[in-house]
Amino acid sequence: MPQLLLELFSEEIPARMQGGAARDLERMATERLKAAGLTWDALTTWAGPRRLTLVIEGLPAATPDRSEELKGPRANAPEQALEGFLRKTGLTRDQLTERDGVLFAVINEAGRPTTTVIAETVDAIVRAFPWPKSMRWGSGTLRWVRPLKRIVALFDGAVVPFEIDGIASGDVTEGHRFMGSGQPFAVRDFADYRAKLEAQFVLLDAADRRLKILEAARAACHARGLELVDDDGLLDEVAGLAEWPTPILGDMDPQFLALPPEVVRLSMKVHQKYFAVRDPATGTLAPNFIVVANVEASDGGVALAAGNSRVLSARLNDARFFWDEDQKTSLEDRIARLSGVTYHAKLGTLAGKAQSIDKVGSRLAADLGLDVSAAALAGKLSKSDLATSMVGEFPELQGVMGGYYARKEGLSENIAQAIEQQYRPAGPNDFTPTTPFSSVVALAEKFTTIVGFFAIGEKPTGSRDPFALRRAALGVIRILLEQQFRLKLDDVTMYAVQAIASESESGSGYWIWGYDPTQSGPGLSADVVASPQTRIELLELHSDVRGFFADRLKVLLRDQGKRHDLVDAVFALGDDDLVRIVRRVEALDAFLATDDGANLLAGYKRASNILKAEAKKGEVPTGMVATGLLNQPEAETTLAFATDVARTAVDTALETEDFAAAMTALSRLRAPVDAFFTDVMVNSDVPAERDNRLKLLGQVRDVMGRVADFGQVAG
Repeated sequence: MPQLLLELFSEEIPARMQGGAARDLERMATERLKAAGLTWDALTTWAGPRRLTLVIEGLPAATPDRSEELKGPRANAPEQALEGFLRKTGLTRDQLTERDGVLFAVINEAGRPTTTVIAETVDAIVRAFPWPKSMRWGSGTLRWVRPLKRIVALFDGAVVPFEIDGIASGDVTEGHRFMGSGQPFAVRDFADYRAKLEAQFVLLDAADRRLKILEAARAACHARGLELVDDDGLLDEVAGLAEWPTPILGDMDPQFLALPPEVVRLSMKVHQKYFAVRDPATGTLAPNFIVVANVEASDGGVALAAGNSRVLSARLNDARFFWDEDQKTSLEDRIARLSGVTYHAKLGTLAGKAQSIDKVGSRLAADLGLDVSAAALAGKLSKSDLATSMVGEFPELQGVMGGYYARKEGLSENIAQAIEQQYRPAGPNDFTPTTPFSSVVALAEKFTTIVGFFAIGEKPTGSRDPFALRRAALGVIRILLEQQFRLKLDDVTMYAVQAIASESESGSGYWIWGYDPTQSGPGLSADVVASPQTRIELLELHSDVRGFFADRLKVLLRDQGKRHDLVDAVFALGDDDLVRIVRRVEALDAFLATDDGANLLAGYKRASNILKAEAKKGEVPTGMVATGLLNQPEAETTLAFATDVARTAVDTALETEDFAAAMTALSRLRAPVDAFFTDVMVNSDVPAERDNRLKLLGQVRDVMGRVADFGQVAG
């Protein structure tokens, strides 16, 4: 079947927009062609520095004929209703069909040539393309990311004729801006198009460009006994900057290696798009770099390398100046500058933020038996590097530079490391802080952020999360689980509330809820809050924070293959120790995977349904279950004794947090519960028997509910 080849050729497309543009082209073409009734075998898009390309294999020559029946008004309906239906269908009264007193219109539409659909589709896509930024040029009305120059549109080897804002479709494209022939050339189909582009020094596929960069860069480093520092983000970016990427190894002044390696790498990456190079013998940066050129120079890139080296030296000289100047002012002296920098209009200044981290970090350190005064100092200095020139130039180095400056001032490694790692983990692939002490400061940083924004009503909604609170919550969960910190969410939330509220209006923060910061200790007692309304607001805040962390924990465990309903079942118990919650979830997951667990869950739900039905009729009987009654079924007596034994075993196991043992104790109820439902009629005609059996089912539900709320478990 025929092939469609579409190329939209323009001036340079920013690298950061290319991947999204390829996806948008695929989506928009798919939606419009499907809406027209077309089907195909394969659709592929590519994006590069100067072109977007679409190829569709297996398109039919025309859209299929379509027949549609529309139901209209009744035959005796008012004239206005009939006229409206006729306008909608474009038919006359005698063209309608009547069945059972109702009018129907049958609309037959002949298929259209695919070329007509393609022309309309391309025009609609180009005019509505969602570039993040676009421009208009000349006297036309068309907007595109950069001036659009050519459109190749071939269907089954022939040009699909159309024109968009003066740009006519054709079969002609261009090769590399510098290395190509300089002459436009015609193509017949995709295979011819791709081969001719490569002959004109254009690699169409970004994956091919990335591979070419990696292989050539590693080879250039290997020839000098060096090693390329991998950077996937930079690789993607430079693959979008060059149609024929050519890596060149350059040299830099070794004196710049005295700067922190993060500064050297960022100077290379952010300003120049260079790859860093390391010495494999020492693992440290080498005085070299890899620049990716868009040409193959006749001198092997010697002149290009020298020119780029001079530019890099200028950048690194600036960085060295910042490094030297920043060390003339201590981190503590920079705190005063933060008092004039707003963190958030409703949450005060960066100085107030640091003081909150100081207070929360101190209390967490005390709870965990760590150095309280060191935690306080680390929190106090945590934001000071935001007032340095280096972080002003490279915001990505916040925290990192604070760690370097702390070491230069002679502060302990614990404090320097805590300042450096306070933002970890910055994402799902980032490492958590490496020590318990630095983990405490990172927790304080994240909790004050989450609680502060929740307190002012800035909670994430849908896909909107402008303050990255979901990422912060996942970071908290990962730290707690990896460090096995036994902290309660409610306690830490209250620490953050107290810390934020203690920043007065005259200082760097504001009063939340009229809360009295002179009171100490977690909790919601009446003497801690200013009014009953404040108490309600605090309770709502705690509930919101717990629910937020429950949702994030479900996301994390789901990614690990755990069932999200089990998190709900455990959180329903009111526990807010995430380490204990996860242990319960893991034990519950393993238990429900067994036959005993699955069958006992079914028994629980059956018992629960019976009790719910009884509750609707009135009060469900509770109290001691009688045994040894006249004519009492053996299965009833057996379950009663088994429930008592299970209750004792479960309570003992839960006290020692041996959740596997608690599940084992529950598993012994499986056979008695099955026998009970097989041999015993719960709704006995004898009221005393019926009440006793309902009490027994209630006790079974109660024993199981000590481990988890099985009513929240699916299945």
